[in-house]
Amino acid sequence: MAKTKTTYTGENVTDFINSYVDNEQKKVDSFRLIELMQEWSNAEPKMWGPTIIGFDNYHYKYASGHEGDAPVLGFSPRKVAFSLYVYSDTKKSELLLAELGKFKMGKACVYVKRLSDINISVLKELCIESIKYINEHHECSCRIKQTS
Repeated sequence: MAKTKTTYTGENVTDFINSYVDNEQKKVDSFRLIELMQEWSNAEPKMWGPTIIGFDNYHYKYASGHEGDAPVLGFSPRKVAFSLYVYSDTKKSELLLAELGKFKMGKACVYVKRLSDINISVLKELCIESIKYINEHHECSCRIKQTS
């Protein structure tokens, strides 16, 4: 079975942003996303894999037997767009996407060019819905914490 690449690395988040992100606005948006996701998750930012900034963690196990740990919320400041790992496949999340603003959707990832393209209040609701979903369906350290 393949080894999961997205694991906690212990690398410094601020150092990562300062060395990896070469666009000033993307740096500003990255630090703002850290503030927001930290507030919404009530967790410190940590590096997962080489480029994902994650908040909190949970354990997943698929029917195939593949299992591992992943951040509850996260993002990566990729060159073309931010990859936001904030989506859970629920009816509420689907409805919220209609109000989010300008984005593209991957399989489980929301792609946003800049924070000014989206509604931050809707992003907050998406994140909270994702935390609730993970809390209900996985072993999660977020069970001990309550978000508002």
